Amino acid sequence: MDRRHLIGLTLSSMALAGAAHASPEKGGGGKGGYLSLPTATATVLRRDGRRGVMTVETGLDIADGALMERARLSQPRLSAAYNEVVRIAAERLLPDAPPNVEWLVIALQHATDAILGRQGAKLLLGTVMVA
Repeated sequence: MDRRHLIGLTLSSMALAGAAHASPEKGGGGKGGYLSLPTATATVLRRDGRRGVMTVETGLDIADGALMERARLSQPRLSAAYNEVVRIAAERLLPDAPPNVEWLVIALQHATDAILGRQGAKLLLGTVMVA
């Protein structure tokens, strides 16, 4: 079998699986679920004086349906708050040092709780990368 056909089949099966998992989340009922947010980015100064980029992938796991709806409506505010937290983390970052993921988790969770007005949304981190 040609590899290109195999890649096409893999991508289409992944798209079908993603659509199957995404459909319950978009239903307007009282269920919670997973909410993916845009990648937060900030500029980093490298040791040689050049600039780099710090990226943090985030998402929210929310069990309460009302809080999930509030989070969906608050996505722009959450994204802005996450970008601000990542900017502060990038400013604190020493050249050639790894990011402080523990501090990022605490700060992003506090920002989430402040924007949503109460606790109940669990912050999930994806990739934290400095390039």
